[in-house]
Amino acid sequence: MKKSILILGMVGFALVSCKKSETVTAADTTNATEAVGHGQEGIQDEDSQPNVVQLASKNPDLSTLVTAVKAAGLATSLSNAGPFTVFAPLNSAFDKLPKGTVEGLLKPDKVDDLSDILGYHTYVGVIKEDQMSDGQSLGMVNGKNIKITMIDGKPVINGKAKIVATVPASNGIVYVIDEVLLPAK
Repeated sequence: MKKSILILGMVGFALVSCKKSETVTAADTTNATEAVGHGQEGIQDEDSQPNVVQLASKNPDLSTLVTAVKAAGLATSLSNAGPFTVFAPLNSAFDKLPKGTVEGLLKPDKVDDLSDILGYHTYVGVIKEDQMSDGQSLGMVNGKNIKITMIDGKPVINGKAKIVATVPASNGIVYVIDEVLLPAK
């Protein structure tokens, strides 16, 4: 009899506890959603080292890339922990593409093509310049490979793109390049 009362008491306590927990969880979720309202890319932090998206956003020479990343919906992904190696084309690199290419890729119906191209500029992991070697192949986020060739002791990507700047980020490394990398169809 005492055992039955004890078990009933515990079950009752568990039910009451669960009910209170559900109420608190719902309220917490509502408050959290209202308080946040943005992804990782929206966090304002002037003290920590910036992530790859924040770095690119602060550089006016990478504004076309930033516009493309946002249009493809990849800002949150590239703001996460990573680590990433990003080959970031300069605005002047995008200017070398046939007229209308960038504008066409920024249209909503071309988001898959744009994501494929941007994925071809992103490697999961950090590879430093001194780890790059002649003939090395890197598997990029879009599933295709880039090839590194060493010319005069410096890496060239896909036989064309030269690294013009190297900037470490909190979630990887950014190599600013002078060409847009286009995956083979």
